[in-house]
Amino acid sequence: MTFRLETPRLALRDWQDGDVEPFLAMGRDPQVMEFIGPLQSRADVEAGIARQQALSLEQGHCFWALERLEDGAFLGFCGLKPGPEGTPLHGRIEIGWRLARHAWGCGYAREAAQAALDWGFAQLACDAIWAMTVPGNVRSWGLMERLGMRRLPELDFDHPALPADSPLLRHVVYTADRPSD
Repeated sequence: MTFRLETPRLALRDWQDGDVEPFLAMGRDPQVMEFIGPLQSRADVEAGIARQQALSLEQGHCFWALERLEDGAFLGFCGLKPGPEGTPLHGRIEIGWRLARHAWGCGYAREAAQAALDWGFAQLACDAIWAMTVPGNVRSWGLMERLGMRRLPELDFDHPALPADSPLLRHVVYTADRPSD
């Protein structure tokens, strides 16, 4: 079954072969990767897409590809996946996004993230949806706050997948509670 969730301007959808090149361009953009990690190789990008495709098959959701409806342009990703092991998000649903620089400042991340939150609360048996980022990623945690998520400073952590000397080691945690009916 193919996944596709539309908003007024966007589609969150399954990954396609044609997404590799634009996602690789994002992974090689130092501004896009500033708060994520090192620039990515083709192998990194292909492995990342394969992980999301596997999650979609296993869980029914992942960080979906993000497409602009107007012209079909690939904008990045947004969606939901299980939180990573060794972090406060493990065993919880994590929301995440990454957009190409040309898509910044257009409200796409908020539109896509709100759709993902709404879908998650409608489709998944979870009391909350969680997010994480590094303290310096003001755009990302600012979006979390605009989405109504609240920061849980007592859950700040050093990411176990990063070396101890990484400037991206420290992470902050946000959560959105299931809306009451």
